[in-house]
Amino acid sequence: MKINESQRVGGVNPYTRAQGAKPGAGAGGKGKVDEVQISSAAKELLGAKNSEEYRKRIEELKQQVSAGTYHVEAGKIADKLLPYFK
Repeated sequence: MKINESQRVGGVNPYTRAQGAKPGAGAGGKGKVDEVQISSAAKELLGAKNSEEYRKRIEELKQQVSAGTYHVEAGKIADKLLPYFK
């Protein structure tokens, strides 16, 4: 059983046509420009990241974890996970 004729092996390659295409050569020759917009809430969170309270709390948590005194309440975790499983 022949799957391909010997003269047609590699005869159809859709990638060869795409190699000549230039990015942004679409309608009118103008390329699209990617754009990112950061919401005001995200900017606020970025500002809070540098605050002293944030750094202090992170240090406290690091010390508790390294000392083995950090306690996780399973009930609180279950309460937060429950809506995802419903």
